[in-house]
Amino acid sequence: MKLSPEKIAGLSPLRRDVIMRRSMEDVSEVHDYVRGILSEIRQNGDEPSLAWHRELKPDLAPDDFRVQPEEIQEAYRQVPGDIVEALQKAAVNIRTFHAAQLERPMWQMEVAPGIWAGRKHTPLDAVGCYVPGMRAVYPSTALMTVLPALVAGVRRVVVTTPPDTGLKANAYTLVACDIAGVSEIYKLGGPWAVGSLAYGTPTVPRVDKIVGPGNKYVTAAKMLVFGLVDIDSPAGPSEALILADSTADPRWLALDFLSQVEHDPDSAAVLVSDDAQLAQAVCDEIERLYPSLPRREILEKAGRYCAVLVADDMAHAVAFTNEYAAEHLQIVTRDPFLTLQEIRNAGSIFLGPWAPVPVGDYASGTNHVLPTGQGARAFSGLSVDDFIKKPTFQYLSREGLASLAGTVETLATAEGLPIHAMTVKARLAD
Repeated sequence: MKLSPEKIAGLSPLRRDVIMRRSMEDVSEVHDYVRGILSEIRQNGDEPSLAWHRELKPDLAPDDFRVQPEEIQEAYRQVPGDIVEALQKAAVNIRTFHAAQLERPMWQMEVAPGIWAGRKHTPLDAVGCYVPGMRAVYPSTALMTVLPALVAGVRRVVVTTPPDTGLKANAYTLVACDIAGVSEIYKLGGPWAVGSLAYGTPTVPRVDKIVGPGNKYVTAAKMLVFGLVDIDSPAGPSEALILADSTADPRWLALDFLSQVEHDPDSAAVLVSDDAQLAQAVCDEIERLYPSLPRREILEKAGRYCAVLVADDMAHAVAFTNEYAAEHLQIVTRDPFLTLQEIRNAGSIFLGPWAPVPVGDYASGTNHVLPTGQGARAFSGLSVDDFIKKPTFQYLSREGLASLAGTVETLATAEGLPIHAMTVKARLAD
């Protein structure tokens, strides 16, 4: 991978568009295919899932989808002890951080004399967590999706994960699920998992929300069932932007840059700095490191979405950063907390030289299920809030209703809803 610094002010419109759009996943091309699968599941329950997954196990029966306790016990025998300990430590930090997000369960205030209004928090009843499997195995995603839901108080948390040959779930994922505290796990992948969770089948009872990352077929399925169930933000390939000044170490930045594009050929990494010498030093270090790195075939393909950019000054660098709206944002500046005050759009932010993105991917406690493709302009990362409904309530005395009667009657009449006005008049007349 050979990169050269580019000045932001000198980018052509086409080059700027490639950097900004990166690999924003267009799932429209698979919509019709996925919609057909979802329609079959809605009409025929488990049968479409059985037909597809029999490629992995010809004698498959509906009961085989549910992970049994002995499978989890066998998974512990397969996973090395140090990995179990690492997952346990990460789970403690994730649980601690998300528990701190809980707010008071109910509050109310007197809006005006005789008018009380408030809001209560109610956890969702059932949530489905999609954990990638087969080629992409991320047991950390089991922790990141299950733990916030349980901390929020969700009564039923379900995991679906794509199985491998023989309908075997990944041992690392099963151990992570057990550590997180979920026992209802189904060996289902792709749109078949999403459809089963959204509509419910004889084997998989329906849920109220589906969260977790997946490929374009999973993303399309989640978007198509949205409205019947809730979903988290659509997520695509991993991406990171590093905002750095002359105080940063180019060797560390080069590794940070490369660590993000090793995920996937569609991943993206961008470095933005007001220091041209630092930008060049990072490019030189990437070139020096590249021949000895693993996963070079992925790094090479991902290079089309990567850039090392030089801004006229830090204000312009920050402006570009906010426009890019990265999934992961590293701030490596003289005073990262001061720079943080200027950031409006980012999924998760990593401050200072000692906070590389992988700490958030795994173990610092923050969530790694984050918006991509400029989704951070409107979405936040997964949190306890995603699993809690917040209905409002109000209580009025007669005097409180009387104080609003004229306002309500006037607006109801203006909107052509006379019976709305009558409900107020009737009470005050009595």
